[in-house]
Amino acid sequence: MISMLTLCVFLLAIPLAAQGAPWSGILDPSRAIDWSQAGVSGGIPTRTTICATLNPGATAAQINTAIQNCPSGQVVYLNAGTYNISDDGIVMKSNVTLRGAGADQTHLVFATANPCAGGWATVCFGGGDSSDWSGDSKEQPGGSNAADWTAGFDKGSTQITLANIGSSGVSVGQYIYLDQNNDTSTTNGLFNCETTSANPPCSVEGGAGDPGRIINNIARQQVQMVKVTAKNGNTYTITPGLYAPNWSAGKSPGAWWPSETIQYAGLEDVTVDATNSGGLANVSLYNAMNVWVTGTRQLRTCTCQRNMIWMGPAAHATVQNNYFYGTTGHSQNYGVESFISSDNLVVNNIFHHVVSPMMVHSNTGSVYAYNYAINDTYDDGRLPQYHWLAGAIGLHSGGVMYNLFEGNIGPGFGGDYIHGNQVMNTVFRNYWLGSDPNRIDNLFALSAASWNRYWNVIGNVLGTPGLTTSYSGSNPGIYDLGYGYDPVPDDPLVATTMMRWGNYDTVNGSVRWLASEVPSGLSQYANALPSSQTLPASFYLSSQPSWWPASKPWPAIGPDVTGGNISALAGHVYTIPAKDCYANIMGGPADGTGNPLNFNANTCYGSGSRDTSLPSSPRNIRIR
Repeated sequence: MISMLTLCVFLLAIPLAAQGAPWSGILDPSRAIDWSQAGVSGGIPTRTTICATLNPGATAAQINTAIQNCPSGQVVYLNAGTYNISDDGIVMKSNVTLRGAGADQTHLVFATANPCAGGWATVCFGGGDSSDWSGDSKEQPGGSNAADWTAGFDKGSTQITLANIGSSGVSVGQYIYLDQNNDTSTTNGLFNCETTSANPPCSVEGGAGDPGRIINNIARQQVQMVKVTAKNGNTYTITPGLYAPNWSAGKSPGAWWPSETIQYAGLEDVTVDATNSGGLANVSLYNAMNVWVTGTRQLRTCTCQRNMIWMGPAAHATVQNNYFYGTTGHSQNYGVESFISSDNLVVNNIFHHVVSPMMVHSNTGSVYAYNYAINDTYDDGRLPQYHWLAGAIGLHSGGVMYNLFEGNIGPGFGGDYIHGNQVMNTVFRNYWLGSDPNRIDNLFALSAASWNRYWNVIGNVLGTPGLTTSYSGSNPGIYDLGYGYDPVPDDPLVATTMMRWGNYDTVNGSVRWLASEVPSGLSQYANALPSSQTLPASFYLSSQPSWWPASKPWPAIGPDVTGGNISALAGHVYTIPAKDCYANIMGGPADGTGNPLNFNANTCYGSGSRDTSLPSSPRNIRIR
């Protein structure tokens, strides 16, 4: 008989995220975290007091003055009309909201961009003054904004010890960025590697200049952003606890932090047209925590930009209820792109005619959910144009770990090896088509390149009826796993470490609950065969979200869904609200062609569509 003391010790040894988590009994605790805390902490605040109202003709300088003079917790309101902005972009301020009359009524048309710490964005959420982590002495060992991390490395740990703390110090309430050296060689287990000089190489182009610090010529792409909640000497209590199990004293772990941050600022209900701005981004979130972009229409119809929302460094940001219309073909044109991010929420957005809608670099603990993408216009320079299928979500660098991708509908999903590998990510209840209008190559519903190990692929619907003919490896197919490209070799462990459970695919025409696709025999990070075929509705929500229509079944996708309204998928898929908005309210073409569409989030989802409270929980993409 187990004593009460023994039982208590046993329970305390289990990470809190595993106790009562929605995925409990399906995923091993080593493979998952508590995703319920993604997005703005406490939810997006409801702000009704307007401190200033501006009219069309207002300049960026006038808008910025109104923002800077606005008291905390209030709104700068832009009346309906077109604002032609030829001065230095818009600069946001902590605890202030910039709101328009609706994305179909308030139009911000930019002819320039703000430097935004090197982000060159038309709207800048900017905190801090450093844009070159590899060369900034403040954020290197011995610098004013850095420290060595000497103890507290276990997965789930909420207490860490810092030493050699920089002169600016670490205080309670501050966000700090934890990192460590990348691995410089491939191993048989979990590793984070981006170097082309490993034997064998673990990336095609390396990660230098990509997210993270570079110390002694070693990249540090694995970054988790945490908040300090208490201090006792050099021991700091942090939230959330550590996600990854591979933090190690042998990899020179450290902490660094910005001189300043921007927090609790929001952009709402406007069109941001950055086509002629000459900048890199429409909106940049830089050293930004608990900020949000909601109800906006983001346009960029040239091939000159990098992305439309640039998150990095950013933590607990929410990007919700937006419409993105993108560019024509150039590979490095992204919708929402993360660079050093943690615990962000990208939810219920429409991506129309965007090359790579959601591009994920160094990112931990974030949730990408219920987004719709169509007509991803990647052009690799060969004819016919746009023949290459680019996924709705692409994992593109090292340090992409413990993220959740749930409930999305789009052409495909994949992780590559261009700037490093990605590990321990979860793909749940999505519909990945493995097709997109006019694409003829790379037609895979889900692809994971060499070294992308320990993924969880649960309860998805995969493939296009009548098109997808191969279950694995051959185009057009359901899976393309472990593929390499000179000089990166193939990696058979991608498939054997992947947890696949309860997925329906159009090649087999059935749901697969196969023990052979559950990695139960691994020496590390094994996943036991689930005792049940019952899946929760969500891995991060405890109930149907407030913005979900009462008349629409939830969950909308999965092996337990019946009567779905997308044909030839055995009833396992209903459309999601973002797709309904695009097709039924905005009148979007079925093939995703055409010009930008009008969009108003309230028309699509209702005035109460924005989540204003944190959801509770019981505790072969080869683009450059």
